[in-house]
Amino acid sequence: MKVSIIVPTLNEELVLENTLTQIQQLSPHELIVSDGGSTDDTNSIAKKFSHRVVTGSNGRAIQMNAGAGEATGDLLLFLHADNRLEPESYQKMLECMENPKWIGGAFTLCIDSDIWSISLITLLANIRARYFGLAYGDQGFFVRTEVFKNMNGFSHMPICEDLDFYRRLKKEGPVVLLKEKAHTSPRRWLKEGIVFTTARNILISILFGLGFPPRILTKWYLAIR
Repeated sequence: MKVSIIVPTLNEELVLENTLTQIQQLSPHELIVSDGGSTDDTNSIAKKFSHRVVTGSNGRAIQMNAGAGEATGDLLLFLHADNRLEPESYQKMLECMENPKWIGGAFTLCIDSDIWSISLITLLANIRARYFGLAYGDQGFFVRTEVFKNMNGFSHMPICEDLDFYRRLKKEGPVVLLKEKAHTSPRRWLKEGIVFTTARNILISILFGLGFPPRILTKWYLAIR
């Protein structure tokens, strides 16, 4: 199975080289960086450590769709610039997707921190994903290319595009939530504050589920580098 890994970026010079180097070790079919107008060294790093760099408008949904539009693989895997996958997680995804039953899925979240409160957040996030079907983009979404095209990709919204996409994906067919982990950085919690960030994220999710306009919600969610 040919896997196209797509990483959306915007001013991610501090983490991108490590992320792309780790992804290269997974030996995917291709690694595509989709940049939304970085003004730092993100693009030069991306050109050195990826197969292709796509540049365009800012917006994670727009960027991921642009990257997917250039992909030639059978399976699309979307990772954030501060995500990393262990080889065991990647191989489990491949094994699972050899079964035509599954159309896509996500990994179990692991926030890379020993702080007990962040460990608790990780636990609660995974309970939410497993029992309530609410998965976030930092859990690493994977989806068959033809399914992604049939869905018209990610909805063009400034925030919560991941919640929207996973909800729509589940309507297309069976999805799998792997026990294997997708690791993500704790940088947002550490910079904005653990209690504030957690409460804000929960509130945004609830309001989005109630139909609150994403253009309003995005004002509460700052870009953290």
